[in-house]
Amino acid sequence: MKPWAPLNNRIVAALFPIFLGLAVPAYAANLDEMFEKLQTAEPREASRLERQIWREWSKSGSAAMDLLLGRGRDAMEAGETEAAIEHFTALIDHAPDFAEGWNARATAYFQAGLFGPSVSDIQHVLALNPRHFGALSGFARILEDTDQPDRALQLYRAALAIHPNLDGVREAIERLETKAAGQEM
Repeated sequence: MKPWAPLNNRIVAALFPIFLGLAVPAYAANLDEMFEKLQTAEPREASRLERQIWREWSKSGSAAMDLLLGRGRDAMEAGETEAAIEHFTALIDHAPDFAEGWNARATAYFQAGLFGPSVSDIQHVLALNPRHFGALSGFARILEDTDQPDRALQLYRAALAIHPNLDGVREAIERLETKAAGQEM
C-alpha cells in the first residue's frame, strides 16, 4: 500500500458527504421547480415538463442500476414481460430506495395482469415519491378495473392535482363521475 493511500481515503471520506449534500438539494430543487411550473403550464409545456420529470425520476445515480432499468424497459417494449420483471427485480434488490425501479416493475406486473404485486410495488413508489403521478394514475386504473370506482376517482383526482394536464386522467374522472351519477355513456 502506498504511504499516501490512507490520507487519500480520509480526504475522500471527508468530502463525500459534502458532495452528496450539494447534489441532492439541487436535484430536489430542480424537481420542485418543474412541479411548480407544471401547475400552470399549457398542454405543450406540460408535456415537456413531464418528460423532464420522468428523466429525473429515471436517474438512479448508478450506471449499473440505470442499465438494469433500461434493459427492463427494453424488455417491456419487446413484449417480454417476464424478462422485464426479472430486470426490475434485480434493480430493486440492489437499489431498494430507487422509486422508479419499483414503478417500472409495478407497470410490468400490471401488463402481466398481476394486480396484487403491482399495487404492492405502487405502495413502495408512493412511499418513496409521493408526487409520482404515474403511480397514482396507475393505481387508479387498477382500482377502476377491479370495480372500485370511488377509490379510483380519489386517486385520479390526486394525480390531476399534481399534474393538471396528465393524459387521460380528466377523461377517466369524467367517466367515473358520469357512472356515479347513474348516467350511461
